[in-house]
Amino acid sequence: MGAIPILLIVWPALAAAVLPCIQDRRVRGGAVYGAAVGVMVLASALLAAWMAGGAGRVELYVETELIDHAMLLGELVLMGLIILLSIRHRKYPIILLSAGQTLLVAWSELTDPVSPAAHMRVDGLAMLLCIIAAFVGGFICIYAVGYMKAYHQHHEDYIDRSGFFFSMLFLFLAAMFGLVLSENLVWMYFFWEITSVVSFLLIGYTRTEEAVSNSFRALWMNLLGGFGFAVAIAYAAAVNDTVQLTQVVASGAAIPVVLLAFAALTKSAQMPFSSWLLGAMVAPTPSSALLHSATMVKAGVYLLIRLAPALAGTLSGVMVSFIGGFTFIVCSMMAIAQNDGKKVLAFSTISNLGLIVACAGIGVEETIWAAVLLTIFHSVAKSLLFQAVGSIENSLGSRDIESMHGLLLRLPKLTYLMGIGIAGMYLAPFGMLISKWVALKSFVDADNYLLVLFLAYGSATTMLYWTKWLSKLVSLHHTKEIARDKTYGNQYLSMFIHAGAMLLLCLLFPLVSSRIADPIVRALFGASHEVLSMDVLTTMAVMLVSILFVPTLMFLLTRSAHRDYVPIYMGGANMGDNTYFVNSYGEPEHLYLSNWYLRFEFGRRRLMRPSVIVSAGVIAVMLCMVIGGAV
Repeated sequence: MGAIPILLIVWPALAAAVLPCIQDRRVRGGAVYGAAVGVMVLASALLAAWMAGGAGRVELYVETELIDHAMLLGELVLMGLIILLSIRHRKYPIILLSAGQTLLVAWSELTDPVSPAAHMRVDGLAMLLCIIAAFVGGFICIYAVGYMKAYHQHHEDYIDRSGFFFSMLFLFLAAMFGLVLSENLVWMYFFWEITSVVSFLLIGYTRTEEAVSNSFRALWMNLLGGFGFAVAIAYAAAVNDTVQLTQVVASGAAIPVVLLAFAALTKSAQMPFSSWLLGAMVAPTPSSALLHSATMVKAGVYLLIRLAPALAGTLSGVMVSFIGGFTFIVCSMMAIAQNDGKKVLAFSTISNLGLIVACAGIGVEETIWAAVLLTIFHSVAKSLLFQAVGSIENSLGSRDIESMHGLLLRLPKLTYLMGIGIAGMYLAPFGMLISKWVALKSFVDADNYLLVLFLAYGSATTMLYWTKWLSKLVSLHHTKEIARDKTYGNQYLSMFIHAGAMLLLCLLFPLVSSRIADPIVRALFGASHEVLSMDVLTTMAVMLVSILFVPTLMFLLTRSAHRDYVPIYMGGANMGDNTYFVNSYGEPEHLYLSNWYLRFEFGRRRLMRPSVIVSAGVIAVMLCMVIGGAV
């Protein structure tokens, strides 16, 4: 296996350094393709080497003094960058958060040396996240080449900094690889902070007042979690004489575990920290897809899955499971009231992450099996949906769901892709639904009936907002408005591969369960039992028929629909476009069809503040109880 893990980090980091220097758009696009393919090849090589070695736990790099010093220097550089930008924008409290945690980690490294141990580890869970980041993230980068060209044609008022944008995407991937492969908490913290800083820079890409404000909100919330991470490192080094993640989990040390869990809650945008991910929607769509599917938020749930054995049956686990379940239902409810496509996807992301977090907090074999499957399906489906919405926005000039009425007849290819992505999020037999059923069963087995209620009602609200959107897309609505598909071939390449992967994951669900999820559970808990009893061939046959239902239905609808524009009776004289008619007073009236958004009942203004208060109060009380009890 040798140097492949280091190469997997260094290669995208080198691409990040080179891409801003390439001014020619075509050459830069070729460089992005090459860098993305290189990432996929290296991840595949790591997978092959790991499997050839027995697919067990492999520990690497014990003596790393030079790299340790380089990382310490890198942490100081990141701190300096944050301080400089905070002074420029007068965000002075952020300086204290950044300097406090960086200096604490540096002090711990220099004054509390621990016994030499492996700094990296390759196992099933790390390998899974590497594959997700390499392939989902890599294809997002390929998609971004065409998207950014169309984006700046559509947004001429924004300065074209595409080179910088691509650089940050690849730096994000490099940090993600380093984070999931790190066994040493100090190394993990270094890559953790890189993701925080890069997300800050991506969210502020357009440099508008809203973008800058949202980027600093994301920064201080993630730095707050980073501060908890830093305190956990310092405590573990001073008291437990270790900064190895596996040893911290095995010891069950309450204070480091709860502080690491707190950091993971901020990174995965759980209540009361969800607003930073909602604010990230101001950034171009590829960064949203990367933040929501392959990297940033997955770092948080990845850490919680690692911590799961230490969370089971503890106050820390109660805190994590409650916050996850509460986030799931509240954000599902708020998603109903959204008509902006990216905001629906954002609330849906936070909601589904909440379910994964709740599973990790319970910390038993069944829930971790569900968490792993939810992570896989969510990564692919949500990346596909963000890319499709971005392409629709560039084609229509809007990402309003109401503007997508009858899109099946206007942009059929994009609608097919959207249909597969939406079906993957909530319809049977797609894996998200099966994983939710397993989570529900495990919540019942754990006698956690509050989570049962959260999951039951949260799933009902999920059904409502996805069905509303899918129905809008497939409505056979004729209009004189011409929609020209401005999606480039590289964008379609990425989206079709994502859609194919979604269908294959469903078709091969029994194998995904037995070959991926089960070994991860065994590695974390030492043993596992069969979660679902499935006859492989029968299940695959049922899956094959079922997963083709939505795209087949869309195809038949488009084939059977009349292409001729026919004026309809509208309660008055039709003015010729099926959207306006003359009423009995001779005045024009506008006819429009709209979904029911229940904004008074489920609007963000109504639910967000009380949800933040409740969740913040629970976290504060639980942290005090855990830390006070341990001290």
